[in-house]
Amino acid sequence: MLRGIGLLALLLLAGCGGSGPAPVPNDQMQASFPPGGIANQIEVSAVDRLPLRGAALVAPDGHATPAISVTANPAPSESFSQEVPNGTNFGNNFGVANIGSTALSPGVVGASPNTETRLLAIVSTASIQLPDPVAYRHDWQAYHIRLQFGDPPQAETREIAAPAPPPASG
Repeated sequence: MLRGIGLLALLLLAGCGGSGPAPVPNDQMQASFPPGGIANQIEVSAVDRLPLRGAALVAPDGHATPAISVTANPAPSESFSQEVPNGTNFGNNFGVANIGSTALSPGVVGASPNTETRLLAIVSTASIQLPDPVAYRHDWQAYHIRLQFGDPPQAETREIAAPAPPPASG
């Protein structure tokens, strides 16, 4: 049984770098008015293989209001380590939930004691100030948000729906 678990763990480790990274879906984009945030400011968030380089709120008449800020940061990475069979301790976290370092068979050799996992995606945000909050509230369904991802020659433009305005206070 222990030898079978060790083999499974070894196969999992070997499978982590075999065929390359899995593709990241490019439809993880959303726009909203954050709860408790500024009522006249739309926050856009995206997780994509390309960094967000620009965002604009496009009115029904075609007038585009650019974002007041745009940030793009690589997705975080996670490092973990394991004990090696000869008892040398490089750390006590194997990095996989509910599988300890003792799950490897004592005969397994060649596993790296330190491993780093990185999501191949960019986490981006943008803030867009409403140019006319009253007009937006009246006709928000006719607005959309234009997003520009990447740098030439891999630049892409995408559009998402504008968010519903927050409930009127008061």
